[in-house]
Amino acid sequence: MRILVTGATGYVGSRLVTELLSQGHDVVASSRNVDRLADFGWNGDVTAVAMDAHDPASAHAAFAEAGPVDVVYYLVHGIGQPDFRDADNAAATNVAEAAKEAGVGRIVYLGGFVPEEGDLSEHLTSRAEVAAALSIQGGPEVVWLGAAMIIGAGSTSFEMLRYVGDRFVVIPSTEWMNNPMDPISITDVLYYLAIAADADRVPAGAYDISGPETTTYRDLLAAYGRATRKWRASVPIRGVDTGLASMLTAAVLPVPGGLAADLVASLDHPMTASDGLRDLVSDPPGGLVGIDDAIMRSLPNGKPQPVNALTDQHHLADTDPGWAGGDTLRLRRLASSVTPPMARPFLGLINAVPGPVAAALRTGIDTLINLTPKAHLG
Repeated sequence: MRILVTGATGYVGSRLVTELLSQGHDVVASSRNVDRLADFGWNGDVTAVAMDAHDPASAHAAFAEAGPVDVVYYLVHGIGQPDFRDADNAAATNVAEAAKEAGVGRIVYLGGFVPEEGDLSEHLTSRAEVAAALSIQGGPEVVWLGAAMIIGAGSTSFEMLRYVGDRFVVIPSTEWMNNPMDPISITDVLYYLAIAADADRVPAGAYDISGPETTTYRDLLAAYGRATRKWRASVPIRGVDTGLASMLTAAVLPVPGGLAADLVASLDHPMTASDGLRDLVSDPPGGLVGIDDAIMRSLPNGKPQPVNALTDQHHLADTDPGWAGGDTLRLRRLASSVTPPMARPFLGLINAVPGPVAAALRTGIDTLINLTPKAHLG
């Protein structure tokens, strides 16, 4: 099929392009800044088009430039940005209208689980609203896949887990950290996304996707501790809701503040799958990836590679966010930029720096760099 991937420069989108190309599809990759697509290893194998989904004229022009398209993957979101709900709804409508005019048959949208009860966070409410905005009368049929936490290096939710597990020797345990959740490996996300393009296998509709195990955020932190061999004490506390935790997380983790806060706020609800796609299609070859295996495969594994050259999609790509990968990776990158080549083999010793110490060093150095614009250590 000829497939257009919006949000192709994002974490999931960049890996999805790789997956679709490996299956022989003709891929069109779009980005608001088309020049940015040149940073990705698959750039020479795709048709690149500029699309600002927030601009109706740009969306229509992108489809005209792309030519006939069978399926569109909608992976655009503004989570963490001010007033992102209204902007996301408008962008989804623009793409749906342009896709309708272009004769596209199907839109596949990756969103989140939306609990049926309780007051939803801005993030969860927006995911449902976007699905509705994509479903316009006479437009393409829509497949909405909902996922909870995605495990893989570079995934914002996994990177937050990594930083909490690395940086804190004592981890506060709140009541909402015991809410059940169904995380999913990035490789399984890609498997389900690719299948969702096939109308013969997946009818239009909303489906949840998840891994083989149900857990809690507290148990995920314990699983990360086992994988990294870092013992962490858990201390039960009361009175810290997700609102306060959102503010604290945004302040102490090297993840974009608004994005981190919105994701933490979503933990206030159980995140378990219902109406799952697993009931409709078979599991991937070898089965779904379990939590411990997914975490182990997402740990540091050498220098980040181009996304199309990754031996495992759990690994960090060189186009993933610069804040991703952990504190020791950041320190090695900084040290490498000022270290003579002959001394760089010894930079691996940084891996032995205790997590809280590495966090303090990284935070201090990053602060100095930000205070000194002429420094070129990033």
